[in-house]
Amino acid sequence: MKLLVTGGAGYVGSVNAAHLVEAGHEVVVLDDLSTGHADAVPEGARFVEGELSEAAGPLLAEGFDGVLHFAAKSLVGESVAKPELYWHGNVVATFRLLEAIREHGTPRLVFSSTAACYGEPEEVPIREDAPTRPTNPYGASKLAIDTMITSYANAHGLAAVSLRYFNVAGAHGRFGERHAVETHLIPIVLQVASGSRESVSMYGDDWPTPDGTCVRDYIHVDDLAEAHQLALQKAEPGTHAIYNLGSGTGYSVLQVVEACRTITGHAIPAAVAPRRAGDPAVLIASAERAAGELGWKPSRSLEDMVGDAWRFTQERTQA
Repeated sequence: MKLLVTGGAGYVGSVNAAHLVEAGHEVVVLDDLSTGHADAVPEGARFVEGELSEAAGPLLAEGFDGVLHFAAKSLVGESVAKPELYWHGNVVATFRLLEAIREHGTPRLVFSSTAACYGEPEEVPIREDAPTRPTNPYGASKLAIDTMITSYANAHGLAAVSLRYFNVAGAHGRFGERHAVETHLIPIVLQVASGSRESVSMYGDDWPTPDGTCVRDYIHVDDLAEAHQLALQKAEPGTHAIYNLGSGTGYSVLQVVEACRTITGHAIPAAVAPRRAGDPAVLIASAERAAGELGWKPSRSLEDMVGDAWRFTQERTQA
């Protein structure tokens, strides 16, 4: 298939683009490089640097079999301080992408959504029928996009799938996580191991969890890429399917720190800090629907995630 990958120079987008190229698809990456990196575009993919709102239409006019949409602003704190960036950069830009898809008859869309659509859940693991009550503009912008996609599928026959997930980790060869502003736990802990950060903070050790630290869901970026390919195959005209992706069990902050200590061989100082307001004790996604309908199950462990991320970090440091 000929596929457009928006945001394909970013972390998750580049890994997915690499998987698609390896699977034999014709891949075009569209990215404005505001947070992505030109050298993260995989060999064998055509790269177009440009704004999603402006470039999607002319590109899709060439004729594509599908779009995998990763381009988005994704910093929760920034979305609270500057919501306008998220309503415009995520919602308005995706509306224009959807209009280009409709105009040029692109049949399939796989959207990189987020479990932030659910906010603080009433029950865990979180199922797809859980109430959607995002607690920040980032999650709200993704939920708005999901709502738009549903309407386009219903009205215009678009075959669409949204994948909602929490924390993605690991690396795929030379494709990995390198953010200017890092907010994710595993790369932050690995920064301590590599000497660029003194210690890591664990926000509370008295949560109602087995070891007292918060539990969160993590999946390997390769497992995520496999889910996107399955979604591409599963998408049905006139239908917008939504799937949660997760481990079903999750890992605690302390488990993550201990795994990083084991893999890196570094002590990794960790200090207990006060709880953060609004932090739920446990956030885990149910992947039962994805398993039943897509045939997807994560196969890589926390140790795999940390090991691949550490190798990527070391190679970047030595380069």
